Amino acid sequence: QVQLVESGGGLVQAGGSLRLSCAASGHSFSSYTMGWFRQAPGKEREFVAAISWSGGRTSYADSVKGRFSISRDNAKNTVYLQMNSLKPEDTAVYYCARTWGTDVPSSPTHYNYWGRGTQVTVSS
Repeated sequence: QVQLVESGGGLVQAGGSLRLSCAASGHSFSSYTMGWFRQAPGKEREFVAAISWSGGRTSYADSVKGRFSISRDNAKNTVYLQMNSLKPEDTAVYYCARTWGTDVPSSPTHYNYWGRGTQVTVSS
């Protein structure tokens, strides 16, 4: 059974940093693209970043380019999201997700496993 468990969320002031982690189990982690999405209250879930199985390809939403960085450690079955220069508009629940293949998609419809999310709150 595939399990994805996010951690690292919290409350931070604007301009601060957080690093989210997503621990995966129950599948061949190193075979799949992994992604991060977020959902703010009253808004649709939106793409944040994704990383290919090898880490050789990454993709970012325009809103986080230059501030966020996605990485993975296949030996630890973990994917990370380093978030710097955080803004109040980054406040959301952040979800880790796994695709069914090796592309690096931004649509949530291409991801078939999801974690439960971790709350990130950025105060102004």
